[in-house]
Formats: sequence, C-alpha cells, structure tokens
Amino acid sequence: MAKPTTENISLPDFPVTIVRELDGSFIHDDINLKEMVANTDKGLILYFYPKDNTPGCTTQAVEFTTHLNDFDELGYDIIGVSRDSVESHEKFITKHNLHIALISDSDEKLCQYFDVIKEKNMYGKLTLGLVRSAFVFNTDGKLTHAQRNLRAKGYTERLLGVLKP
Repeated sequence: MAKPTTENISLPDFPVTIVRELDGSFIHDDINLKEMVANTDKGLILYFYPKDNTPGCTTQAVEFTTHLNDFDELGYDIIGVSRDSVESHEKFITKHNLHIALISDSDEKLCQYFDVIKEKNMYGKLTLGLVRSAFVFNTDGKLTHAQRNLRAKGYTERLLGVLKP
C-alpha cells in the first residue's frame, strides 16, 4: 500500500475499529472511512494523537467535544485516532466525558497510511512516535486541509477559523 502525500491523500478503503459511547454503552464497529463519508452528507475531520489520557491529548479531545456542535453546524464529523486499545479508548471517553468517536489503530495501519509515525527525539533518545496531525475531508471525500506537528491547545478554535465561511 503506497503512502499518500498531502497532495494526493484520500480516505482509505479498508476497515478500522471505531469506539463510540451511546446512552451509557459502548459501540465497537469496523467501519470503512471512505464508505462512511460517501454515505453521509457530512465531511470528516480525522485527527491523530499520541496517547489516551496524556495532557495534550486530553486537552485536544475535550476541546473537540466542547466544539462538537460548531463542527456539526459546519457539516463535519470528528474522529480521533491513536494506537491505543479499544479498552483504553473506553476509559478515556468515560473519564473525560468525550462525545467524539475514537479509532483504535493498534496495528498502526491507519497511522502508516497517513504517514504520521515519525522519528522523534525524546529526552535525547530517538524513538518512533505518532505526530499529532489533522486531516479534513469534504463531503466528496476530498482532502481540503491538512496539518502535521500541530499544537493541541487551542487547535479546535484555530481549525474552526479555517473552516468557517
């Protein structure tokens, strides 16, 4: 599978595991993002974050939840993606009362597709880590905005500024 560049990136055509909370119960579904967007009248904001329950990742997820209605009014669904397990996502959603869906990409297939795993320097040691990134697709599944190495705090408001007409 070829890795897309920012110029030719499209929604993937393979199943991913999504976790959602609905009326106090968790729903786990294998969905195809390309088909999901094709079958709705909404665009998609797909954002990648390193790890559940870490400060920056929590800030970002809570901000997306806070602004969920704003994004909905603009015609977008929001899905967060990390390499955490389904169980970790359930705890993260419960602990922070998140109202966004999360994808468990423990096999890194989606992360590799979007090329968000990069070498990082952590305390002088080189490691591979997930680079905080966001990709915005319109209702036709076409990429309209992408940002890598983004700063978590305040990102949702900056993104709203980009997306508002």
